Amino acid sequence: MKAVVGFMVILLGVSHGVETHCDGRQDGAQCYGALGGTVDIQLMDSTSEIPRYQLLKNLLKILDVREKMILSNTIKHRSVFFPSNGTFRINNLSRTDSGKYTFQTFDSDGTSSGERILQLFFQAPVFSVLLVSECLSQGEMRVSCSSEGGDSPQYSWTLDGRTLTDAELLPGNIKTNIITLKQHVSGHLVCSVKNLVSKVSKEQRISICGFIFINCTSVNGTQVSGWVYEANNTLCIEPTSEPTTTTQTAMGHLPLISGVLSTLIIFLVVVGTAICAQRKKQNSKAKEEENDQEEIFADLRVVKQQAKQLEKRAELEFGQVKYSKRPWQTEPTGDDCLYVNVHKFR
Repeated sequence: MKAVVGFMVILLGVSHGVETHCDGRQDGAQCYGALGGTVDIQLMDSTSEIPRYQLLKNLLKILDVREKMILSNTIKHRSVFFPSNGTFRINNLSRTDSGKYTFQTFDSDGTSSGERILQLFFQAPVFSVLLVSECLSQGEMRVSCSSEGGDSPQYSWTLDGRTLTDAELLPGNIKTNIITLKQHVSGHLVCSVKNLVSKVSKEQRISICGFIFINCTSVNGTQVSGWVYEANNTLCIEPTSEPTTTTQTAMGHLPLISGVLSTLIIFLVVVGTAICAQRKKQNSKAKEEENDQEEIFADLRVVKQQAKQLEKRAELEFGQVKYSKRPWQTEPTGDDCLYVNVHKFR
C-alpha cells in the first residue's frame, strides 16, 4: 500500500587506516580485523632472551628471525616486524590473511622450546544499511533491513529503545532482516547490523497504516470485529462500545451533578432569607419614623394651643389691671398709648 525507504552510510572499521591490536602471547587466542585495515600481533614481551623464532600460517613459514636478524618475511611488502617489542604488523588485510597461525621458539642449538596457536579472522565491515517499510492489506507493516558490505551480518531490532515483544510482532524471528509489525505498533524503530569487526544502525519513524479496530453491528445485523481501513469503513452502523462509554460517563459524573445542585439550592435559600430580612427591617424603620413625626406634630399643636390660651388669659388680666388703675382722664397719656400699641402688636 505504501513504502518508506531509509538509507544511511557509515564507515565503521572500513579499509585503510583502521588498526586492530591482537594479543598473541596466549595459546589459542582469537583476533579479528577489518579487510583493508591493519593488525598488530604482539608475539612476545621481549626478543632478547629468545635466540630464534618463527611465525607460520597454515604450516607455511612467513617470518623467520634469528638473534634479532630477520632471515625471511614472505609478505614484507605489506608487513613490518619490531624486534624491540616483539610486534608483527600486517597492513592491507585480505581474506587470505585469515587462518591458523603458529608461533614457534627455539634454543640456540635449534631445539624447539615452545609453540602457540593463534586464530585470525578478517571480515568486510558493514558500512551501509537500507530500511524499507510497507503496509500490508490487513494493516500490518512489513519492514526489511538490508546491509551493504559486511561479512556474516547479524540483525537486531528495537522500538523506542527496547526490544520488540511478541505482542508487537507477528510470528517470526526478531533476529532476521525482515519483520512484520502488528496494526497498532508505532514509534522509533531501529535496525542494527553487525559482524565481528563493525556495527551500523538505522532508525526510522514508524506510523500505523490507517487501520482501526472495530467491534460493531453491520448493516445486515451481523456482529463484526476486526481491523479495517478507516477511510473505507462502511461495515458499522454504530460501535457497540459507544453506549457503554456514554453510560459510564454519565454515572461517573452523577455525584458531581448532585453536589452542584445541592449547593445552588442552599445558596438561593440563604439569599432569599437575607432579602426578606432586609425588607422587613426597612419597613419597620419607616413606620417608626412616621410615628415619631406624628408625635412631634401633635406636641407642636398642643404647645400652640396652650400658648394661645396663655395669651388670652394674659390679655384679660392686663385689661382688668389697666381699668382699675386708670386715672380719671379723658385723654390717655403717651406712656399708656405706647403700651397698648405694643400689646396689640404682640
